[in-house]
Amino acid sequence: MERKELGQILLEKGLITLEQLNEALELQNETKKFLGEILIEKGYIKKEDIWQALTEQKKADSVSLSKLKGLKPEIVKIIDENIARRFICIPIAKEDDILVVAMKDPADIVAIDTLRRLTGYKIKVVKGDEKEIIEFLDKFFSSFDTFPETISELEEISEEKEELDVDQLKVAAEDAPVIKFVNSLFANAIEKRATDIHLEPGERNVYIRFRIDGVLYNFTSPPKSSYPAIVTRIKILSNLDIGERRLPQDGRFKIKLREKEVDVRVSTLPTIYGEKVVLRLLDKEKLVLDLEMLGFEKEELEKFKKALKRPYGMIIVTGPTGSGKTTTLYSGLSFINTPEKNIITIEDPVEYQLEGINQVQVKPKIGLTFANVLRHILRQDPDVIMVGEIRDLETAQIAIQASLTGHLVITTLHTNDTVSTISRLYYMGVEPYLIADAVTIVISQRLVRKICSECKIIDKKDTETLKNLGYKEFIAYRGKGCSFCNYTGYYGRIGIFEVLEFTEGIREMILNKKSDDEIRDYAIKLGMKTLKESAIKKVIDGITSLPEAMTVTII
Repeated sequence: MERKELGQILLEKGLITLEQLNEALELQNETKKFLGEILIEKGYIKKEDIWQALTEQKKADSVSLSKLKGLKPEIVKIIDENIARRFICIPIAKEDDILVVAMKDPADIVAIDTLRRLTGYKIKVVKGDEKEIIEFLDKFFSSFDTFPETISELEEISEEKEELDVDQLKVAAEDAPVIKFVNSLFANAIEKRATDIHLEPGERNVYIRFRIDGVLYNFTSPPKSSYPAIVTRIKILSNLDIGERRLPQDGRFKIKLREKEVDVRVSTLPTIYGEKVVLRLLDKEKLVLDLEMLGFEKEELEKFKKALKRPYGMIIVTGPTGSGKTTTLYSGLSFINTPEKNIITIEDPVEYQLEGINQVQVKPKIGLTFANVLRHILRQDPDVIMVGEIRDLETAQIAIQASLTGHLVITTLHTNDTVSTISRLYYMGVEPYLIADAVTIVISQRLVRKICSECKIIDKKDTETLKNLGYKEFIAYRGKGCSFCNYTGYYGRIGIFEVLEFTEGIREMILNKKSDDEIRDYAIKLGMKTLKESAIKKVIDGITSLPEAMTVTII
């Protein structure tokens, strides 16, 4: 679409005459002012008419910031942060003496004139989405840039001592450099999409690592002398005992970074060189509660939905820690959550608070165990029960009885695949007939990193490997690494799934105590896609790389 000049639009609308336009253009050459300003000053047109015309002029020039590759900090920061936030704008490119700026309101001539005067550049304006502009301003103007400065400030605090009393620790934790460092730590972690922060004391050094997309990366570390004060600061925030350094402690608190609120779960562990601290960052905005977005193939997703719609039965989700089981459970509950259903969960801990769902956190120290809570929940007239994890025979038996007496029970178990869940329950002490009658479906899952869309390229070597595996017509991809993905080649994660539906044939094999291998072979004949097949499907669809798929399953 060709972009019309402002004067042409005003002429076409009959708002000014040709003589008035020529006069204004001559003044523009002399004063270097905007055409719209001159026309308003001369009284030829109203400000509202200029805004309308400018809006029409800018319709052809719009940009999606998320699709731009590699915005440069030196370009973005040409405009001061306060000015950028005031006018909701962000520089995206520089061409000689022209600065290209994405703005929420491209017709704001006051803003454009202000930017021109402050930067010394000619301003070319394009339309940008308000939410995207604010997100990118948060990214580029977070306290990330102050992190090296906070490190140098920490080096100035007192030398390391063998023992510090509680009062000394408390005073040190309230020092400005310590507070600034901890704040910067969270800002950096959130900006880099970290899910966990690891603070690990060594003999002479402290190590900080961020877990991003399931992988730990080293990060800039503070001096060892400042570490006790940093740990104490985190303990104060999470209401932990700052004087207790010999026993593990757990706590939580919330942080707010501009408009983003993040729940932080804290775990401390005494090691020979000091307390190791792990901080789990739970960002509710990132919680995906849409079943369609988890990574299920169409057929597997329909089986899961079918099980969720049943009024009773047991759904078991399996996989190792960190494989996304909780997200799958929450997404399932969200799918069936209606005012007509009484849904109660038992969790350890409650990671995310869900609207319209009754959530209970177990507290074993006071006798509030999974089994105890589950027993009392059955008196609360539930329709759906989510048990965070089956850890013992008592919990398993109560959950199964609940599923057999008109309740839908959703739970997790730690096993390697779907079929081994059957033998795990059997060896736990659950009778085969109960397993066969109660369980509706078992889902085993893993998480794989997704190839970064901004730097995705064909991988010739892995394409050849795919051919050797029998997938001759498919192409493998990888991420080259760019600023968008922190040069990892990956951005975000997605699930791979193995879904075992309990058919009459499967139930009969369980009752006859057939081996896992026999049941697995039979399920595959019925059409069950294994974790390996699911991983390969993500590779040939170009969603993940072959090396990444091989980290979660044997190929």
